[in-house]
Amino acid sequence: MRIIAGRLKGRQFYEPHRHKTHPMSEKARGALFNALGDIEGLTFLDAFAGSGALAFEAVSRGAKNVVAIEKDKAAHSVIAKNINELGLGNEVQAVRANSAGWSIHNMEKKFDVVILAPPYDNLQTNLLDTLTKRHVKKGGLLVLDWPGKIKPPDFDNTELVVDKNYGDIQLVFYRKF
Repeated sequence: MRIIAGRLKGRQFYEPHRHKTHPMSEKARGALFNALGDIEGLTFLDAFAGSGALAFEAVSRGAKNVVAIEKDKAAHSVIAKNINELGLGNEVQAVRANSAGWSIHNMEKKFDVVILAPPYDNLQTNLLDTLTKRHVKKGGLLVLDWPGKIKPPDFDNTELVVDKNYGDIQLVFYRKF
């Protein structure tokens, strides 16, 4: 995999093998960040980090920092290796945890942008709602990576900004009020 744009444009990074994630295509990842626009200085939470691609893309494009949560041991190890090789130790924090458990112990942490890309075989809408309530700043954005043929959920205190389809996935953007 490679970083699409920003100061690390073109840099390659490792991806987990035999992993249960559904890596976001380069096209969809580019569309996500193009839709976000200028992210200079913003904070991000990637609650289902998988390969870490979204975290790396965010800091490459100017995000202040990213917390990347991944419960799978092998995937977390690959993210940590990539952080080291890309020199992102001050900008990306890889956390090996279940997102629900991390959230309980970090209820006070709020982010400008929260990206939720849960495994498609376990969408966990109650957990997604909890993460949204706890961790998206007022006025902040929630980006949901959701299966293309399933209606996206509604979340309290958010408004749907845009919903775009990219093949078998949809990217749903919400603003918290």
